[in-house]
Amino acid sequence: MFSFECDYHEGAHQSVLLKLIETNMEQLPGYGEDHYTRGAADLIREACGCPDGQVYFFAGGTQTNVTVIDSILRPYDGIISAETGHVNCHEAGGVEYTGHKVLTVPSEDGKIAPEQLRKLLVDFYDDEAWEHMVFPGGVYVSHPTELGTLYTRSELTAIAEICREYKIPLYLDGARMGYGLASDASDLTLKDIGKIVDVFYIGGTKVGALCGEAVVFPRGNAPEHFFTIMKQRGNVFAKGRVVAVQFLALFTDGLYFRLGEQALDMAEELKQVFLERGFRFYVKSPTNMQFFVVENELVRKLHEHVGFEVSGKYDETHSILRFCTSWATTREDIRRLAGILDEVAR
Repeated sequence: MFSFECDYHEGAHQSVLLKLIETNMEQLPGYGEDHYTRGAADLIREACGCPDGQVYFFAGGTQTNVTVIDSILRPYDGIISAETGHVNCHEAGGVEYTGHKVLTVPSEDGKIAPEQLRKLLVDFYDDEAWEHMVFPGGVYVSHPTELGTLYTRSELTAIAEICREYKIPLYLDGARMGYGLASDASDLTLKDIGKIVDVFYIGGTKVGALCGEAVVFPRGNAPEHFFTIMKQRGNVFAKGRVVAVQFLALFTDGLYFRLGEQALDMAEELKQVFLERGFRFYVKSPTNMQFFVVENELVRKLHEHVGFEVSGKYDETHSILRFCTSWATTREDIRRLAGILDEVAR
């Protein structure tokens, strides 16, 4: 049994592990006060083009989303998200648990359209009872989205301009950012993101790290006492260097970006395997997540040989399957999958 179910089933890239081993026996200050944490933050600031940026390290994506969103909203605010957004569908109500409602807009491609955002805001303030309602206090986007789609520079800029007009922050979830940046379909760079949004995170868990995400407030605009907010919510490592050392490895010599490219190369080969066998896309994704419409009987047979995610029901006889490549996917994995598809289709 092997798996294309998600992009974090493997442990970590060898360079990350070697850096952890190399630094393992050093006695260092805790809570991110060590020189490796400072060094990793410096590399990230440089890569983002944000010399004044503030960088904070978290263990995982859900903790990051919940803590950042809670910190940038007022008590009566909600966060605007596409209805397919991760914070709306896959975080067990984590945002709502902090007292903030997720305010959704419809989306067929996983993205928030600027005109949808403006309509939500206009409709809110046109309602005579707006002071009795949950305020739209911020905007959540992810790049890539839950459907593997990508924002263009112009789309993200248009959303940011609306946010500035209404004086609400724009937050970008970058759990799979490495795969989005590597896509030929993307015209956004990491430095573009640093210029456009108010806060974002660079995902490590899904892109070569054992664990860890790096939150960036690009203009030194973190909420006051953000470290204390992290601590209060259980998101501060005593051994703060554990995550930072991994990012030090990932952002040395462009490793993070090369890992994204590896996954995208394999995703292109995976696409061809399915298309050559007559399968059709559910959505055309330019990233490492690929979605196909597959007959239910074949889904059951495939499940006996390979791991994947059933993302939903397409119709009475077909399901939507998601296959993910990762930084660790090899051509042998793709060839093996092709052989399994041929075998079960007989």
